[in-house]
Amino acid sequence: MGSTITANRLTDGVVVWHDGQRGWTTDRAEAALLEGEALDGLLARVRRDDQQLAVDIRGVEIEDGVPAEYRERLRAQGPSVRGDLLRKGHDWAEGPFPPPPSRSHSSPHAGIYRYDEADREFLRQRAAQFGNQVERRLKGELNEEEFKPLRLMNGLYLQLHGYMLRVAIPYGVLSSTQLRQMAYIARHYDRGYGHFTTRQNIQFNWPRLTDTPEILRLLAEADIHGIQTSGNCVRNVTTDQYAGAAADEVVDPRLYAEILRQYSTDHPEFTYLPRKFKIAITGSEQDRAAIRVHDIGLIARRNPAGEVGFELHAGGGLGRTPIIATKLRDWLPAQDLLRYVEAVLRVYNALGRRDNIYKARIKILIRETGAEEFRRMVEAEFAALPADYALLTDDLLAAVGARFEEPPFQALPEAAPAFDAALAQLPGFSDWVARNTHPHRVPGYISATVTLKPAGGIPGDATAEEMELIAGLSEQYSFGELRVSHEQNLILPHVEKEALPVLYAALRKAGLADANAGLVTNIIACPGMDYCALATARAIPVAQRLSERFAAREAEIGPLDLNISGCINACGQHHIGHIGLLGVNRNGEEVYQITLGGASDEQAAIGGIIGPAVPSEDVPDAIGKIVDAYVARRTEGERFIDTYRRLGAAPFKEAVYGAH
Repeated sequence: MGSTITANRLTDGVVVWHDGQRGWTTDRAEAALLEGEALDGLLARVRRDDQQLAVDIRGVEIEDGVPAEYRERLRAQGPSVRGDLLRKGHDWAEGPFPPPPSRSHSSPHAGIYRYDEADREFLRQRAAQFGNQVERRLKGELNEEEFKPLRLMNGLYLQLHGYMLRVAIPYGVLSSTQLRQMAYIARHYDRGYGHFTTRQNIQFNWPRLTDTPEILRLLAEADIHGIQTSGNCVRNVTTDQYAGAAADEVVDPRLYAEILRQYSTDHPEFTYLPRKFKIAITGSEQDRAAIRVHDIGLIARRNPAGEVGFELHAGGGLGRTPIIATKLRDWLPAQDLLRYVEAVLRVYNALGRRDNIYKARIKILIRETGAEEFRRMVEAEFAALPADYALLTDDLLAAVGARFEEPPFQALPEAAPAFDAALAQLPGFSDWVARNTHPHRVPGYISATVTLKPAGGIPGDATAEEMELIAGLSEQYSFGELRVSHEQNLILPHVEKEALPVLYAALRKAGLADANAGLVTNIIACPGMDYCALATARAIPVAQRLSERFAAREAEIGPLDLNISGCINACGQHHIGHIGLLGVNRNGEEVYQITLGGASDEQAAIGGIIGPAVPSEDVPDAIGKIVDAYVARRTEGERFIDTYRRLGAAPFKEAVYGAH
């Protein structure tokens, strides 16, 4: 019995232990076991003297030779997933490295917003500024308390086993060059892979602090960055993964998402809000952007005169207090978008709580003030703005819109003989088309989803090689343009139907042709306690076991959203899964609450807990019983969520827990 002193190494975030004499070691077996005055004295000394060597220095209680706390045991062992990481130890690739893809590749037809020199200089300056801040931290001119908000403003977190860099993919749109640049960073500055998130971002889980300024400089070369991917500010604006391509789209939301991005970046009034703030926008009546669980959710529409406007919702969110947003406006003219969003933000910034992090989100403010009173305050703030303030004029919309490249679509015939033949002859192709494609606004084209959810795989992970392959396929078949979905998949938005069989064959050869979009194995999962310092349980291993369990039955089961979170913060969006799992720590054991009936679409709903939490090893059987109960009771063609809405929770609760 006793304690050891542990920390993360400042330069690279590696878990280290103090040996009591010489200093820090990566070998826990060499850690000194201390207690009483010896522990207190050494802990005080290293906290005072080792700020330039280690971060988050603390004592960890030891029982029977291992950390007593479950999180600390996992941290000492390293991630339970990706065995390749443990084989690599604490080594990173050493340069010199080849020139980055941004020097040799371009994506002239990708539908991304085109930066100009002023935009690029801004990113270069931010990277240089952060480089200076890192240098000052390493020299001891900044302590960790002073440095932490600076690194977070650039997307750099400290997690269980090391640093994590979150990179923004604005509204989920990126070019093949940008994806190649991310693969380059994964290979040379990380551990060979990246993780795509439910916020349409990418996370690198193993960068060194000392490399981060160079990583940001390389990202800036490809017009990407980590700005405002953390902190109490307006985060990455998200949208429908088929934005600008979908046949059912009324308004292309990318233009307005870009305007919101520019407006909110480094905004002097809204950089230090009471809490983080998330905006989502869709241009289709079918909500594929989960707008009703965001701080502000927007549905772009046209009135009978063809003018663009928005239905605006506010105060949605998940986490420990899941709430469906309140509708503030049925119709907001497009010219007033920024003005009204600013009015909402001003009321929130003035009245949102700053004394309690758990009650600081706008959803709590709206709940406590009441929807009608909140709406009244917003309308009053909006009415008080000068008449010409922050108007979206036609000239401004045209100027921003001109920076988006329209792909050079061809006038294609209605007939697609190669596509039709492949439907009948190419094994697996018809299933993949049925589940992984979406109708396109331009005749002869289609949008194709590449799911990052193989059976037994890690949801949202892509290796550097996979990123490069998908980037190459996008150049061949989708004008060098890609999308990231909030379901943690990649999309090639503009594929000729006649080319789809060849694309499918290439994906199948690479092991990336799983036909499971929208099915039970298309699991959304956060990184959980394999990586995240806030997590209370693991999410990835549960997702792996469930995808293996149901891979052979996914077609039989049909459409079903299964989401998993490793803590109450709900980054895995378990509340809005048709089936949701929330991992919690119960006396050192991982157990999982089961929720049913959640949805993120236009019938958005928060799932309800059906009973006591289930031990980790019993989760696959419990979900299997729920699925079996559904299959036995569904009507012809009825989806799981519709069966649940018809029958309620009772038959599923009985299937898991018995009649009593």
